[in-house]
Amino acid sequence: MSPATAPAGPDLTPAPLDRAAGHALLADLAGPGVAATLGGLDALAPGFPDWIVTSLFGGTYQRPGLALRDRQIANLAALTALGGVEPQLADHVRYSRRIGLTEAEITEVMVHLAPYVGLPKALAGLRVATATFAESTATFAESTESTESAEATKATKAAEGAAGTVTEEAGA
Repeated sequence: MSPATAPAGPDLTPAPLDRAAGHALLADLAGPGVAATLGGLDALAPGFPDWIVTSLFGGTYQRPGLALRDRQIANLAALTALGGVEPQLADHVRYSRRIGLTEAEITEVMVHLAPYVGLPKALAGLRVATATFAESTATFAESTESTESAEATKATKAAEGAAGTVTEEAGA
């Protein structure tokens, strides 16, 4: 029997894998658009997204010992140190913002890494973080403009409706 197929000994703690908890956590971190992303990845590599969600977000992330905030800081540091994984780093910058890390804290993670991973990787991490912050600001501004525009349109229609009512009443 190979080590990979040997039964776990009685002294090993089972690793819980909770698919539902993984999907719930990923939805909290990534937002509602994550289902489309997973579907696209599943079309390319069937079963791979399920493995990611179940083993990482439903397994590793569910372990006790680190708060979600601390896990995100570790992810930011690891992805920055690794380099060449800008899309994943940008995702984790977004996730970190969604759970409450500030831009200043995320920036400080990158700065703190410079003497450990090298200036080029720390600067690359800062570039990804800066671009992601700008994207978030632009998205927020667009969202605010859309909301304000919708509210203005609603107010205009309400005023027009009220004016029409007043005109009808005056004519009656």
